Amino acid sequence: MIIYKPGLREERTMSLSAIAAPVVDALELDRLLPRITRELAKTAAHYDRTGELPHANLALLHQHGLLGLAVPAEFGGPGLPLAALRQVVGAVAKGEPSTALLVAMQYLHHRILLGNSAWPQALRERIYKDALENGALINSFRAEAEAGSPFRGGLPATTARRTAQGWRLSGTKICASGINGVTWLLVWAKSDDPAPLVGAWLVHRDSPGIRIVEAWDYLGMRATGSHTIVFEDVPAPLEYAIGISPPGQPSAPDVDPLAFQRANSALLAALYDGVAQASRDAFVDWLKTTAPTNLGAPLATLPTLRQEVGRLDGILLQSRFLLDALASESPLRENEAGQLQAAVTEYAVTVTGRILELTGNHGLPHSSPFQRHYRDALCGRVHTPQRDLVWNAVGKAVLD
Repeated sequence: MIIYKPGLREERTMSLSAIAAPVVDALELDRLLPRITRELAKTAAHYDRTGELPHANLALLHQHGLLGLAVPAEFGGPGLPLAALRQVVGAVAKGEPSTALLVAMQYLHHRILLGNSAWPQALRERIYKDALENGALINSFRAEAEAGSPFRGGLPATTARRTAQGWRLSGTKICASGINGVTWLLVWAKSDDPAPLVGAWLVHRDSPGIRIVEAWDYLGMRATGSHTIVFEDVPAPLEYAIGISPPGQPSAPDVDPLAFQRANSALLAALYDGVAQASRDAFVDWLKTTAPTNLGAPLATLPTLRQEVGRLDGILLQSRFLLDALASESPLRENEAGQLQAAVTEYAVTVTGRILELTGNHGLPHSSPFQRHYRDALCGRVHTPQRDLVWNAVGKAVLD
């Protein structure tokens, strides 16, 4: 393991503050996104192999104004709807999915900031401005080694201690996606009060006392840089405690939980559908350009493989309709967003797995895109809400 302590920021920021980000509207996306996909795809294998955080990708997205698309119009951003944000995440994921995860989390947090009165107005403005001007990323860090996923219950071990000057945070977070590129950290913790309050504490990445243990070495989504963060008495102003409340009570009563679930599911499902789309396109190209000598023609001429491509496209068509439903304005009931997300994720695993099976030995080398797409698709199953939680909640509601 490599221990990283923050110091000079040139490697992490890639001089993003020097890039003027334009305001992008929905009409420009149709022209821009295919080019973004192609550009990101050029180095996707490199980032998968090295596990490096794709700073250059993030700089490119900021240069085109894509990191601030969810910033509301009243704060100077385009404030694009969920349907457009889902298209961007899918296009980025089709090129390089680890980059897309950071973009998805950026959009999700920017959307929920607007309607959350727990955020001081000045702090909300600062987050939005930093994103538009500097490409500053924001993400939540909740998982802990002892507790696992916070959505399965229990209090966090990370503790915020009250002082006369503000707060001091101590604890450890695992699976901290993009930590070496994120500027604003929302840290799930509990206060040191006799009756602890639970919620998120906002921490700037350059605060003293933050230590990164570079331990991320996973099967897929390798370039997310989801390392371990150690907080050692990290300072935070009093107003950086965002909506803390007693356990079991909503920290932001004015935030619609169904709207949050819908946005979370739409963006994550779009990511893994993008992975499946990339695998499908690579497979079609492979069939057209691979001509065994015993066949004397490309594999694309075989009826059995044409049938396989048709089946795969049929699955992806179903995913597209589910994504349309997730990102539309039509109402969804509780747990329906999670069900749709689980379905799209499973379709992505099915498509990438079948393609890997069909390509056989050609798909298994590390130089092959097919094994990479399959490994990335498998990671979709770990995102909240996990399948067992969704299906259990739905089954309980039906049977009760």
